[in-house]
Amino acid sequence: MANSFKNAKADLTTTNATTLYTVPSATTTIIKSILVSEDSGNADTITVTLTNASSAVFSLFNVKAVGANTTVELLTAPLVVTESEIIKVTAATANRLHVVASLLEVS
Repeated sequence: MANSFKNAKADLTTTNATTLYTVPSATTTIIKSILVSEDSGNADTITVTLTNASSAVFSLFNVKAVGANTTVELLTAPLVVTESEIIKVTAATANRLHVVASLLEVS
């Protein structure tokens, strides 16, 4: 079994759903943290979803508020995601939010 600490980053330059992280094959990932930073001086919102291997979409955070010039930790406990699952993030407004996830891949 191999363990690997990683991070995934996204600068949300559009209002389209953006893939933050896809779990590699033969891997389970423990997401320890998802930080969202607003850097434009304007409050905004973010939506975070999980798409499973069957393409079903599950809402993790729906229109979560992020204050102007603040950073928000979205997770209060680790999130386990399995092979081929995808974490996507969507900003309400382009060019305001950055997202960083800290994770541990176990394969």
